[in-house]
Amino acid sequence: MRVYQIWKGSNRFFCGGRLIFGPDARSLLLTVSMIVVPVILFCAFVSQRLIDEFNHHFGNLIVGISVALTVYIMILLFLTSARDPGIIPRNPHPPEPEDDTASSISTDWVGSQSGAPNIPPTKDVMVNGMVVKVKYCQTCMLYRPPRCSHCSICNNCVDRFDHHCPWVGQCIGKRNYRFFFMFVSSTTMLCLYVFAFCWVNIERIMEAYHCSLGRAFLKSPVSGILILYTFIAAWFVGGLTAFHLYLIFTNQTTYENFRYRYDGKMNPHNLGCWRNIREIFFSKIPSSKNNFRAQVKGDSSSVFNTSMSLGHAMSPEMPKRSFDIEMGKRQAVAAEEFEDIHSQIDSIGGSERCGPQPRHTNWDHKGNWEITPDIHMLAAEFGMQHGSTVREKIHGVR
Repeated sequence: MRVYQIWKGSNRFFCGGRLIFGPDARSLLLTVSMIVVPVILFCAFVSQRLIDEFNHHFGNLIVGISVALTVYIMILLFLTSARDPGIIPRNPHPPEPEDDTASSISTDWVGSQSGAPNIPPTKDVMVNGMVVKVKYCQTCMLYRPPRCSHCSICNNCVDRFDHHCPWVGQCIGKRNYRFFFMFVSSTTMLCLYVFAFCWVNIERIMEAYHCSLGRAFLKSPVSGILILYTFIAAWFVGGLTAFHLYLIFTNQTTYENFRYRYDGKMNPHNLGCWRNIREIFFSKIPSSKNNFRAQVKGDSSSVFNTSMSLGHAMSPEMPKRSFDIEMGKRQAVAAEEFEDIHSQIDSIGGSERCGPQPRHTNWDHKGNWEITPDIHMLAAEFGMQHGSTVREKIHGVR
């Protein structure tokens, strides 16, 4: 078993865990088609007239630039959607509460959290000389680092979480925000490029046939369709590019801008315009904190938890194997030892028929047989295989 095979998030993995997508990865097909199909129409129906009107070298360059820009956008889209956006690994156990924070926990928090009564909901950390509160994530069982948030769609805590983009089917975080911005801005350039040369084509038609604008559109309807389509798309991706430029200059994320807006207080992450730009475009992208292809350690408790989380039924032959039950608190016994318990029950029943009361059993005033807690524990562990046999023997004693 490898990590990606038992991953608790909602991500989808391909190529043996080498590629990680969001749960809505199918939206990529729509995004790709909305970019590639207009370029194909442009190259097939519009560019040929441009090649004929201009000299062939310049006309071929127009087509080549559109194709090259489209390939570049597809690479950026792949780098944005098929990589780890900055997922924070989950903790297998809740963190140990610190002494200074444990003493300041409110009674309401202690009473409402039965599973982890000593973990406060927030704690203070210093960011560039300013105190910032970080929240505890109940799902990932960790205190989220500054600028980290839990994505409800991917079910992961993502470092420097910006938003979950349905168009790329992936969270936008610290490790793919750069590629996301380059993807959006390059798509804007492609829309403006196709929009401009479609207008050039319409003008050439009007000059060649001495016709009005309407008749030019009738002679090249694909140019008219592409002009309308790229005009609408350019407003969308262009507005998104301008908005993210503002976020980059002020060192904000989309989540922070809509959630906090930093009203009445200074942004603790703002380092100045130039340093903010350098942090996004010229800093080293950190390595992933997850090795999705790593083999899962084959300890008994993890195998037990994994099988339960994947919904596999427990095998009836499991008591024959030695493993720890309930996180290693109780050691399972071998099947041969359970046979000794059966013989003890037989001897207990026989001695009860003869008269003397056994040492480890007693009769209450209702005449019911009570088995000692040790036998109860062993019977519960091996009841999957031998439960019916125990019941038959107990009823036989009665």
